[in-house]
Amino acid sequence: MKWWKQKRREPPAPVVQVRRGEGHPFGVVDRYVPLHTGEIALYRAIREGVPIVDAAIWKLVRLCGGVGVTCPNPKAQAGLERFFCTVDTGWGQRGMQSFLDRYLDDLFTCGHALGEMVLTPDGKDIAALLCADPEQAEVKLGDSPLDFRLCQTGFGEERELPFQDLLLFTPFQPTGDAPCGVSLLRSMPFLTGILLRIFQATGQNWERAGNLRFAVVCRPGEGEEAFAQERCGLLAQEWSAAMQAGREGSVRDFVAVGDVDIKVIGADSPVLDSQVPVRQILEQLVARTGIPPFMLGLSWSSTERMSAQQADLLTSEVTAIRRCVEPALQRAVELWLRLHGFGERAELIWEDINLQDIVEEAKAELYRAQAEKLRRELL
Repeated sequence: MKWWKQKRREPPAPVVQVRRGEGHPFGVVDRYVPLHTGEIALYRAIREGVPIVDAAIWKLVRLCGGVGVTCPNPKAQAGLERFFCTVDTGWGQRGMQSFLDRYLDDLFTCGHALGEMVLTPDGKDIAALLCADPEQAEVKLGDSPLDFRLCQTGFGEERELPFQDLLLFTPFQPTGDAPCGVSLLRSMPFLTGILLRIFQATGQNWERAGNLRFAVVCRPGEGEEAFAQERCGLLAQEWSAAMQAGREGSVRDFVAVGDVDIKVIGADSPVLDSQVPVRQILEQLVARTGIPPFMLGLSWSSTERMSAQQADLLTSEVTAIRRCVEPALQRAVELWLRLHGFGERAELIWEDINLQDIVEEAKAELYRAQAEKLRRELL
């Protein structure tokens, strides 16, 4: 009886089964669904994930500030100035400017801003001006565009908020399909998702380049197939010991016998140049905010003349935003006047928007004075 020798089978090489499946930390951008209830969370994630967008919004908030008030009645004027400086706005803040900063921040991010005028217990004065989270209220449209009510969210049925006259609501750039306003970041989710993927891939590439991984390949010679598994285990043990010694600061040589090949994993793959695509995406994002690139530290303008033109365009943008929030501030001023028995009307005074160089303004004044002098001499 002849026995056939069965060929010895080597166990298969180990395969990594557990892999990191996480993406970039702002994954809500990849799950963007237009007109979804999570839009506000999406926009806040964009601001957190892209610092240049957050910086642009804060610069817009600061540029739109600087509001005062004027009234023909001297007594009412003094009271309004005191009200603008001392009104409580919550969280340890005082003054109309702190309320306006929070109001504008919600306006740009959420597409609409929500505020409340809180009266004193006797109802004779305004105790505080508070900004509310825009997610806490919904708008109930009436039969006409002039009829709308603010309702509280979180209930099965619509529950209108009491004292609607004390609520302040401002939509940002309302359109026919979105009368309640649209966010300044509405057109950014798609490009922001691409930008964050580029940043995430760049970080992973640098992690790979800075923290090297090695591939140790051992090729058994003739007649050594039976001891290949044992030899590979010994090589893996010695290689791990050598790497551990290197992490502890000591030098340990690795000696191997036979055909052993050691390579760095991924060393041959090139790192993609991200400068051009990142700039193209940032150009789109910055253009939506209306902020000149030089104000965000981006050296894209080739001449000072171009920067001056961009500053003029930003001035018109800031003026338009001020017109948007002026009705809400005017309502607070009118309520204060009525509560204190003044029948006059007050007017809001905005500080001048100055984005030009002082030297250039001085030259312009000099040129105007010289032109006026020549005109007088000719007469």
